[in-house]
Amino acid sequence: NFSNLMNEKALSLGLTNTHFVTPHGLDDDNHYTTAYELALLTKYALENKIFSEIVSTRNYSVTINGNAKNINNTNELLGHLNGVYGVKTGFTNGANRCLVTACKRGDLDIICIVLGADTKSFRTQDSIKLIEYAFSAFEMVDINSIIQRDFSEWRSLSLFFVNKGVSNHIQTNLEVFPFSKYPVNKTDLNNIVTNISSSYVFEAPLLIQTKIGVLDCYINDFKICSLNIYSTNEILKKSPFFYFNGFIKDYCANLEKIFSST
Repeated sequence: NFSNLMNEKALSLGLTNTHFVTPHGLDDDNHYTTAYELALLTKYALENKIFSEIVSTRNYSVTINGNAKNINNTNELLGHLNGVYGVKTGFTNGANRCLVTACKRGDLDIICIVLGADTKSFRTQDSIKLIEYAFSAFEMVDINSIIQRDFSEWRSLSLFFVNKGVSNHIQTNLEVFPFSKYPVNKTDLNNIVTNISSSYVFEAPLLIQTKIGVLDCYINDFKICSLNIYSTNEILKKSPFFYFNGFIKDYCANLEKIFSST
């Protein structure tokens, strides 16, 4: 049935504190979610182009049994607050007045969740306050450039040792940071730091794509990502021939020194 499909989808999206009983969402003790998981669900839904177009439409004309009817969106912020492009109003006796809002200004795109407001006016006021706070307090920052700068500096200073390897020169690459930019509270713009943990001694052979370390990025002690560091070249293990060839080279070099000094 519909509720089972909905619950399966919720679990696939990682919504572990969400449970559906019916598709219409009327009050039931076993029908619940959280503000955070409702935001995650909204983000997923907005990736659907048709859904996104519907929730951003203020009014629409339809024909029912030959009669034209104009349908108006009940989202009171749509078309009245800068950047709002959806999403959904809600009301039941148990949930009270609810509003999920998507709003984008510049490169900052947010989802605001207000649940349990006593009146439509309160949910509107609370939504506006939260939205305006988010845009005034946060700034999109190119975190990746900071990560790449610190990684390049670490890579240029790092010395590795590959025991029994034909070389100690390990070339490294960093896992890709998943965002082009990341929202940072303006009070924390100077509190973005990285920390690299790595092994520096290895046993040959060292294969390509061997994990050799991790770069963690923090904003004011809150970890926002962990990126793996991998080797991009293979270092073979020294063979008996390698040692024999080295012995011959050293022997010849010593003979040359002896004869040149006589």
